[in-house]
Amino acid sequence: MIVHAVRDASVDRDNRLIDEQHHLRARVFAGRLGWNVNVLNGRETDEYDALLPTYILAISEAGAVVACARLLPAIGPTMLQRTFPQLLASRCLKAHPRMIESSRFCVDTSLVEGRGGVLHEATLTMFAGIIEWSIANGYDEVVTATDLRFERILNRAGWPMRRLSEPCRIGSTVAVAGSLAADVESFNKVCPTGYRSTIARGHMRAA
Repeated sequence: MIVHAVRDASVDRDNRLIDEQHHLRARVFAGRLGWNVNVLNGRETDEYDALLPTYILAISEAGAVVACARLLPAIGPTMLQRTFPQLLASRCLKAHPRMIESSRFCVDTSLVEGRGGVLHEATLTMFAGIIEWSIANGYDEVVTATDLRFERILNRAGWPMRRLSEPCRIGSTVAVAGSLAADVESFNKVCPTGYRSTIARGHMRAA
């Protein structure tokens, strides 16, 4: 399994990987979780995909996208500020230039490769990839909207989330907004054995 980051897909391989992550999002969010999301031709997309986000992708040994997340600078339009302001204590994100928002995080839980630990290797690989990319690009804080189940997963991984407000029910989900440190210490805590990525990381070393 290897982490790959794509922002502006300029080669066929990256275009294929981005298309695969839209299919994965549809299977997870609309299919498995039953969220009310926009799915067209088997692909889940929303308005934030048009803002040139960076996609963090975990790719299996067979070359398939098995996990993904979307990153957008918090000083621009974000899901937290525009779509879920009720999750913010003051209904304002208080963004700064070193803050990045992570959204649309999902993992193909049917994947056999990487099972066996406390958490699936793909989940830990994604956490490490998000942190690695953030540090490499000058960000030190990741904000996100998630649910209580995923908050517990973050805690188990050793990457605890600082809540930005009290949990709030949105539809059938109890959601919460939070902030995560993007630093070498956090990377070392979540990084799985044998972690590989295409992101330059000469200044970082996993413990």
